[in-house]
Amino acid sequence: MGSISRYIFRTTFGAFLIVLVSLTALIWVTQALRDFDLMTNQGQTILVFVGITGMIIPLLILVIAPIALLIAVAHVLNKLSTDSEIIVMNAAGMSPWLLFRAFLSVAVVVSILVMAISAYFAPKGLRMLRDWLTEVRADVVSNLVQPGRFANIENGVTLRIRERRSNGQLAGIFLDDQRDPAQRVTMIADVGELLDDANGTFLILQNGMVQRFEAKEHDPKMVVFDRYAFDLSQFAGGARAVKYSIRERYLWQLMFPDPKDQLYIEQPNQFRAELHDRLVAPVYPLAFAVIAFAYLGAPRTNRQSRTLSMLGAIGGVALLRLIGFASTVFGAAMPWMLSLQYVAFALAFGGGLFVIRRGLVLEPPAFIANWLAALTERVTRRVATQ
Repeated sequence: MGSISRYIFRTTFGAFLIVLVSLTALIWVTQALRDFDLMTNQGQTILVFVGITGMIIPLLILVIAPIALLIAVAHVLNKLSTDSEIIVMNAAGMSPWLLFRAFLSVAVVVSILVMAISAYFAPKGLRMLRDWLTEVRADVVSNLVQPGRFANIENGVTLRIRERRSNGQLAGIFLDDQRDPAQRVTMIADVGELLDDANGTFLILQNGMVQRFEAKEHDPKMVVFDRYAFDLSQFAGGARAVKYSIRERYLWQLMFPDPKDQLYIEQPNQFRAELHDRLVAPVYPLAFAVIAFAYLGAPRTNRQSRTLSMLGAIGGVALLRLIGFASTVFGAAMPWMLSLQYVAFALAFGGGLFVIRRGLVLEPPAFIANWLAALTERVTRRVATQ
C-alpha cells in the first residue's frame, strides 16, 4: 500500500470510527431512556442501568457499521473532489481502480468486524441482557420492594409493604395480581416473610384476606386466611432453564441446530431466514463501498454536479438494503425469496466494479438534471418573493 493509499485508508477509517461512535451513542441513549425505570422505579444503581442497556451496543453496531462506512466513504470522496485531489491523482496516471483499493481495504476491515459481531458478539450481548434482566427481576423480591412504594415486579403484579422489620418480616402487605384476564386477585396481610426451599421461593402471608374478582361475576369473593403462600419462584432467581430466541443464537447454532430443539421444531423457516441474514451481514460494507465509489469516485469537472450522484448512491444503497430486509422477512414463509438478496448483491458488485474499472461517470439523464434544476430555481424564486 503506497503513501496515497495509506493516507486515504487512515482518513476513511478515522471518519468511519467517528461516525460509528457518534451514531451508536445517539441511538443507544434513545433506547436506554426507555428502560430508565430500572434505575428510578425499581431502585437499581446507575452501573446496573448502564450495564444492562449497554448489552445492545453490539447489535446497534451491527446495523450502524455499514451506514457509517457509507458516510465515511462519501465524505472522503467529496473532500478529495473538493480539494481537486482526485483530478490531480487521475492526471498523474492513478486509475480509479487503484484509488478504490484503499477504500476497499477499509471495507474489508469493517466487514470482518461485522462478521465477528454477527456470529458471536451480538447474540452474546443479547444473551447476557436476558440473563441480567432475570437477575434484576430476582432482586425484586429481596431488595427492590421498598417500604411505602408500589413496586411493579411483573406485568400485572404489584406489591407494596408498609415496613421491613429487623427480623426480616414484612409488615402491611398489599399484593395485586392482574395477570389472568379472567380474574383479579388482591391480597392483604398483616405480616409476611420470604421462604426459600427446594420447591422454590414463596411469600408466606399471615392474618390476611384474599379477594378474587372474576370477570363474569358482579361481586368479588373474599376469603379470610391465617396463613397463605404466594409463589414467587417465577419472579425470583434460581436454577431454571433460559430459552433463548432465534436472534440470541450463535451463528453455528443456526447452521447446525439441535434437531431436538423445541424452537427449531416449531420455527425451522425462521432459523433459515435468520441464518441467511447473518451470512449476508458482512457483505453489506463491501457492497456499500462499491456503490458509493461507483457514483462518487470518478474525477469530475466543476460543472458536473456531485449532488445528484450522491443521491444516486444513497438510493442504490437504500434499495439494496430494502431488498435484503424484504428477502429476510418474506423468506421465512417463501424460502425462494432468500435468493433475491444474493442476486441483488451480485448485480451491485458486478455493475459497480464494471463502472470503477472503466472509470465511468454515473450521471442522471439530461432531462432529469434539467427538471431538478428548474424545480430548484422555482422553489428558490418563490422563497425569495415571500
